[in-house]
Amino acid sequence: MSSDRISSKADKPTQTSEERLAAITVGERTPLNNTIRLVDYDPEWPTRFSWLATRVREAVSGKLTVLEHVGSTSVLGLCAKPIIDMVLAVADSSDESSYVPALEARGFVLVIREPDWYEHRCLKFSDPDAHLHVFSSGCPEVDRMLAFRNRLRLDDVDRQLYEEAKRALASQTWKHVQNYADAKSEIVRMILERSKSNLGASDDRSAR
Repeated sequence: MSSDRISSKADKPTQTSEERLAAITVGERTPLNNTIRLVDYDPEWPTRFSWLATRVREAVSGKLTVLEHVGSTSVLGLCAKPIIDMVLAVADSSDESSYVPALEARGFVLVIREPDWYEHRCLKFSDPDAHLHVFSSGCPEVDRMLAFRNRLRLDDVDRQLYEEAKRALASQTWKHVQNYADAKSEIVRMILERSKSNLGASDDRSAR
């Protein structure tokens, strides 16, 4: 179970300690102690997201404000761990009783609770493997996740740069998958900053 950290260093430590992993994990965490399995892009991933999204909408009908396919499986042509990442925004992600039981009734399992980081919650689904990241409406992390996805969808150079970084890091042995996700923080941050710079330059040209 892991989560790519899109946030700035001020929001969250770059490396997740053993103590923090133990504190935020709901249930038992099994160490990986291995390399990361990446696979080539699978054209079935969008279909799997659509199927999962239907289950989520059935569970939280009328309560969600955002439900999007994010992460590497949402980017055409990008290699990824074969796990569908989704982001869900609800009125108050700290109010677990308003959405967790309904999601659990449809096969999702709560595995992460982070009250001190945007009240982030993460639920896991099996067959197909998926992670559902939950935040409150208006949370800036949702915007960052979508901005990063959109940048990789539109920019071939950054998508290739990210893939090369992923493959290099995935070949190393990691105690936890989260450690691998943390190691990608710098490349993620760099791509987002470049996206902002390009957007600013485009705005300047439009204003002339």
